[in-house]
Amino acid sequence: MTTSSWKKYAVLLGMAALLGGCATHRVVEGDVRSFSQLPATASAQQPMTYRLERLPSQQDASFDPILALAEQALARAGLQRDDTAGQWVVQLGAQAGFTPRRDPFYDGPGWAFGGWGWYGGRGGWGMRGMWNLGEPSPLHRRAVSIVMRDARTQTVVYETSAVHEDVWVSDPAVYGVLFDAALNGFPQPPQGSRQVRIPLPTQP
Repeated sequence: MTTSSWKKYAVLLGMAALLGGCATHRVVEGDVRSFSQLPATASAQQPMTYRLERLPSQQDASFDPILALAEQALARAGLQRDDTAGQWVVQLGAQAGFTPRRDPFYDGPGWAFGGWGWYGGRGGWGMRGMWNLGEPSPLHRRAVSIVMRDARTQTVVYETSAVHEDVWVSDPAVYGVLFDAALNGFPQPPQGSRQVRIPLPTQP
C-alpha cells in the first residue's frame, strides 16, 4: 500500500471512530496538579466557607458564567461561599487558547481528497465536504486554577489547576468539568500531577 493510500485509510478509520463516538457521552480528560496543606479533618468542619476574591481582570460581566460554574464545583466539594466571614479566600483562574497541532500523516504540501469531515460549533455538530490534512486543526486549550488562602494569615493552603486540550470546538461546560477535576480529592488530593476523567454534562 502506498503512502497516499495509508493516509486515506487512516483518515477513513478516524471518521469511523468519530461516527461511533457520537453515540457515547463525551469525556473530558484533565491534566490536574494539586498541592494541599489542609488537614484531612478539614472536610469535617461544617460548614467550610470561603470568600471569593475577584481579580481586576475578572470584573467584567463576561466572567460571570465561568464564576457560576466554579461556585457550583466548589459547592460539590463541600465549600460554601460567604464573602463576609469565609474562613478561606479563593482566587480563580480561567484561560482559553489554542495549541498548534502537527498531523502525524502530513509529510509534504497540503493535500485533500473528496470525503466528509466533522465540524463542531455552538450550534451543534455537522458535516462538511473535503478533508484537508495539510492544515490540521489546532487543539482547543482550556485551563482553570484555584488558589485558596487562610483568611486570617493569608497563607496559601490549597493550590490546584486543570488543563484540557482537544480538537473539538470548546463547549462552555468544559470549564465546569475542569473545576470539578481540579477539586477532585479535596481537601487532600494526590499531590502533584495526575489525570482526571469526568463526563461532560449532556445538553437537555
